[in-house]
Amino acid sequence: MNSKTARKIKNKNTQIEQLLAKAMWSKGLRYRKQCSDVFGKPDFCFKGKRIAIFCDSEFWHGKKFLEGEHFKTNVDFWESKIKRNIERDKEVTQKLKDNGWTVLRFWGEEIKNEIDMCIKKIVDRI
Repeated sequence: MNSKTARKIKNKNTQIEQLLAKAMWSKGLRYRKQCSDVFGKPDFCFKGKRIAIFCDSEFWHGKKFLEGEHFKTNVDFWESKIKRNIERDKEVTQKLKDNGWTVLRFWGEEIKNEIDMCIKKIVDRI
């Protein structure tokens, strides 16, 4: 990946975040986006209920890697990067849980294909 390609990658307001946001809003759920004052900067949060929601893409958060997909180029770099992302996700989840937060993580494919299940999980926690 070159720097021109890397600049195009969004870290907020991604397609999967927008899909989940619209679905939550249509169900009457009012949330905060990009909660920078909450550890780990969740994509969405319900601060009063102490619920943090993360929308994880399969590539950047390692689902495909854990399922056995391997990189074809620059293998050392990508494996190190994805392994660190996976570890950071675990650290963030654990720290939030230790501080009394409920953490919900959804894969992009879950959001795209099973949005009703995602909303149900959120509503059940609220």
